[in-house]
Amino acid sequence: MGSHSRPFNDKAGGAIDRKRERERRFMMQMLYKNAAELSTKLVQRLLDKHIIEITDEGAIRKVFGDLLERLSSMEEFDMQYKIAPVRQLVVDPNVFSLYVTQYICEDLVEHDKVQDVFGDDLEIYQAVESVLHVIRPLD
Repeated sequence: MGSHSRPFNDKAGGAIDRKRERERRFMMQMLYKNAAELSTKLVQRLLDKHIIEITDEGAIRKVFGDLLERLSSMEEFDMQYKIAPVRQLVVDPNVFSLYVTQYICEDLVEHDKVQDVFGDDLEIYQAVESVLHVIRPLD
């Protein structure tokens, strides 16, 4: 019997998958380590861009801090399920920014300290990504 070798495409695909998984783990660590700082910046950016209107900034900072910490240990399936409606929003998206965008659109809007959420998905994503881009590893 001859040896079974993997076609080139499988090797290349495997290398890409391993790189993406390393990037994802790195980003998860950065989210966890910097959750408090990132949540403060995120709330401020959303307020500055007039994306959210809130009654209690501290409560919303805590909500985002908890969310970012939870994201750092979330299962891939749960994350993909949540971001499915906005997955095609931009080219080469930050999945964590997509998740937070979808969270703002679906869940945060129901929070009792949130008066209103403004903007479309893309505007919200851009505001979120302008803060969370720092967790992406440099190529």
